[in-house]
Amino acid sequence: MKVTLIGIDLAKTIFQICGVNQAGKAAFNRQIRRPKLLDALRRYPDASIAMEACSGSNYWGRELKRLGFKVMLIPPQHVKPFVKGNKNDRNDAFAICEAARRPRMTTVEPRSLSQTDTMVIHRIRERQIGMRTAVINQIRGLLNEYGIVVAQGKIRLQTELPYLLEDAENELTPMARHYLQHAFQEWQFLDQSIAELDRDIAAQVKQDDQARRLLQIRGVGPMIASATSALAGRGTCYRNGRHFAANLGLVPREQSSGGKQKLGRITRRGNQYLRKLLVQGAWSVIRYAHRNEDRVSRWARQLIERRGKQVAAVAVANKLARIIWAMSYHQSEYRP
Repeated sequence: MKVTLIGIDLAKTIFQICGVNQAGKAAFNRQIRRPKLLDALRRYPDASIAMEACSGSNYWGRELKRLGFKVMLIPPQHVKPFVKGNKNDRNDAFAICEAARRPRMTTVEPRSLSQTDTMVIHRIRERQIGMRTAVINQIRGLLNEYGIVVAQGKIRLQTELPYLLEDAENELTPMARHYLQHAFQEWQFLDQSIAELDRDIAAQVKQDDQARRLLQIRGVGPMIASATSALAGRGTCYRNGRHFAANLGLVPREQSSGGKQKLGRITRRGNQYLRKLLVQGAWSVIRYAHRNEDRVSRWARQLIERRGKQVAAVAVANKLARIIWAMSYHQSEYRP
């Protein structure tokens, strides 16, 4: 029985591999330890390899491509419908094979090392921004325990906090001042670290031709250009710009039946981080749309008049995603 497709259920030390023939019948479905995985797969040089797109899949995808295998990374939500019976490693590995055999299944390419390096910076920056927000919220809550309320805004609190810690007339105790000072120092450290990561991202964008071209688009800055280059590459995994926007969850949710089409809010599927960046870029377009006369700004003004700014922001984000895909896929310059 010739094995044409192998599905791998990834783990830390023990993997489950399932091999099927051209008819989809399982030839084997067994466990194998991490050090022996590549040696076991070398016995099937003509087989394609399918895995879920998860932690570690990009590393194994690069290793297997070096050995000459065709590698398919499938989003986990597309594998789940094919799991039959109880959820276990054997059924998961076979479900990966079933999903990979579907002719219209969407797969992605493993990220390169440079793309992975860029995503490391973005993920660390995102975590530190969350930590900074938590520190700021905690400082506000602790000050409120002593009857001190500061106006909204990060800059306002950052400006007033040193004076509050030195003011002897408020109810802050020496212990409270000591630990609030520690929290303020943590906040300052996170600010410096985030600023350093921002400079690294800007430097990487200058060295990446594709990301540098994306900066020509109104509403696209170094963050969006860098993240798009790292996550989507040249966009070859997507059929067109609409497919790319739909993959990011920037299209309406549909619940249609009996010939009646019902569209709702956006699906919010796909990469949440890149979708958030594109929406932020869309808000920058909307904010200055009244000053600019390019096509996107004129279209945004018309949309705001008809549907309001909230709907317009998502629509502009969708348009930015389509423009980004077109420029990445065709390696073209921006034509405003």
